[in-house]
Amino acid sequence: MLQELNERSREILRQLVLAYMETGEPVGSRMLARRLSATLSPASVRNVMADLEDAGFLYAPHTSAGRLPTYSGLRLFVDGLLELGNLTEEERRGIELKCQAAGRSVEEMLGEATEALSGLSHCAGLVSAPRSEMPLKQIEFMSLSPGRALAVLVTEKGTVENRIFDVPADLPSSVLAEATRYLNMRIVGRTLGEIRGLIEREIEQHRAQLDTLTERVVAAGLAAWAGGEGSEALIVRGQANLLQDVSAGQDLERIRELFQALETKKELARVLETAQQADGVQIFIGAENPLFGLSECAMIVAPYRDGKAKVIGAIGVVGPTRLNYARIIPMVDYTAQVIGRILG
Repeated sequence: MLQELNERSREILRQLVLAYMETGEPVGSRMLARRLSATLSPASVRNVMADLEDAGFLYAPHTSAGRLPTYSGLRLFVDGLLELGNLTEEERRGIELKCQAAGRSVEEMLGEATEALSGLSHCAGLVSAPRSEMPLKQIEFMSLSPGRALAVLVTEKGTVENRIFDVPADLPSSVLAEATRYLNMRIVGRTLGEIRGLIEREIEQHRAQLDTLTERVVAAGLAAWAGGEGSEALIVRGQANLLQDVSAGQDLERIRELFQALETKKELARVLETAQQADGVQIFIGAENPLFGLSECAMIVAPYRDGKAKVIGAIGVVGPTRLNYARIIPMVDYTAQVIGRILG
């Protein structure tokens, strides 16, 4: 599609998208004529804009004589006309320090990385926290309150992860102690997936010497991490950034819909899973993804890998379609690399 445009059309489309990203407003021919390095009259620019509109890259809001890029126009800009920027040393150092200062919890580190990315990009940040596939060293079950317990998992590398799960309100502390003892006799050197498979086989074959209540606690504690829907934690930070530069009326309604999607998280998790299956940064613009079909928003996501170069999660940002792609794409990519180094 890009090859079908001549150099003049490409530059006018590029400058129009850049102007739209700066202001969020329709862009007129006079403004574009001032931005172009070549000497073109507003009339000549208008003719090119009309051709770009006929091709489906621009559209004219009924309230303005200016033009806005369509999703196709934004996609063409991102794929073929975008010049990526470079992160400053201060930005790189800020991302690294946020991640490294997060302690030993994987989720805490991912939360700090997402918060740093949200703050630098002025978007909402999001990350999928992977199920732990590292060999385990220890697990502890502790009572928090009636009906709630905490599972603390320690891997052989010393990372610590916590999950809260539901238990019967009148559960005796001895049951948690027995569940802890039972798992620690079997857990060392095995991954969560391996230990879950072992426990399921033992219970099925009646080799597990557990009463019914302890068996339920063991199952609930393991389910907090491994297997089943929702076993991967989804962390979202900086939703308030989406309210910046939002005008009244329709824009607020679109943001409200996006807030609901971020709270529900199910569709968001599917987008992150899609990103994990790809290589490198993925960009979803507007209606290209059902999550954003009604919200005029875009997502930039990058997968991150463990020490064996296996993709285990994804991190990114959600913002308006006019977000600063040139700045944010390398920012997301670098944050994913930092996470990978720490987890490796």
